[in-house]
Amino acid sequence: MPSRRHFLHGLTTAAAATWTQTLRAAPDPAKDILIGHGTHRYRVIKDWVAPGQGRNHPILNCHEMVQVKDGRLFMVGDHSHNQLLIFKPDGTILDSWGAAWPGGHGLTYSDENGEEFLFVTDSGLWKSGSTGYRQTGRVAKIALDGKEIFSISHPMAVGAYEPDQVFNPTETAIAPNGDIYIADGYGSQFVLQYDAKGKFIRKFGGKDNVPVAQRLNNAHGIAIDLRQGTDQATVLVTSRSDNCFQRFTLDGQHLETIPVPGCMVCRPVIAGQELYAGVCWSKDPVNNKLPGNPSGFTVILDAQGKVISAPGGTEPIYEDGKLIPLQRKEPVIDHGHDVCVLENGDLIVCQWNALQTYPLKLERLA
Repeated sequence: MPSRRHFLHGLTTAAAATWTQTLRAAPDPAKDILIGHGTHRYRVIKDWVAPGQGRNHPILNCHEMVQVKDGRLFMVGDHSHNQLLIFKPDGTILDSWGAAWPGGHGLTYSDENGEEFLFVTDSGLWKSGSTGYRQTGRVAKIALDGKEIFSISHPMAVGAYEPDQVFNPTETAIAPNGDIYIADGYGSQFVLQYDAKGKFIRKFGGKDNVPVAQRLNNAHGIAIDLRQGTDQATVLVTSRSDNCFQRFTLDGQHLETIPVPGCMVCRPVIAGQELYAGVCWSKDPVNNKLPGNPSGFTVILDAQGKVISAPGGTEPIYEDGKLIPLQRKEPVIDHGHDVCVLENGDLIVCQWNALQTYPLKLERLA
């Protein structure tokens, strides 16, 4: 069962190609905010979503975004009755709906023999007014019109967890054969693997009783890495509190750690040969503590795991083969939570805890 990774790469439809085309004027340093480094520099478009649209499409936090074949962008959030928003690539909001996922957090795209589906991850953590709530999370497979196909809830039901183990998942990834990998990033820190129909296969990872260099500490995001080909696919998992990504085989054997010092990275997004991620916070390298608000930027890594650009952050510099911890530099991105890579190289950045602001656009400079 072929699947498509959750980022946009190689759209083929005429509608998508038309929607993602833009006319790029030369940047004007006097009025444009320019961020990024090297070959990955961007012009900041803060009003990608034109003012006034929030009247009919309110939001709280913008969590994750994917693009489907016809070019539409789907975004999940955690508004009480407005958890899924649909955009044109020019920022026009087409529709919004959803009240079934109060802890809406993760959104993953799957192409199954030409039929498109979304996997919505409800973390189980949500707010009502000034009060926060925790309940068991779940993952729902839905059609693009919102029809639910099936859902996966607490792993205790399949014998994978004990009753006292918390399940607050943050994201999913879909393997080429249709297997579903769930990152329990706000819960018990395992990756849970199910087949395409929701039958449990195994769990791996975890934080306790695991070597520090291999553990998952806030397993916030997950992706299937196909850059070396389908026969060498691996699972890339964020260990956000440890400022790194952990790589596993498809059956859960640990392969390597990719450090991103200073960066509490969210989900890994692979486009072409590069890895993109939002940075929700940057740790102070002196006292190893989180700064106050606001915080956040994005990072871009090459195929060797080296940071080549940090839009909104400090320039990536390596000394003796080690990256100097990155920090927020430009007051542009507040708590970067996800990056959606468009076909033309532009980025749409979702922000968490950013005063109920819509995603912003980073227009790549030629």
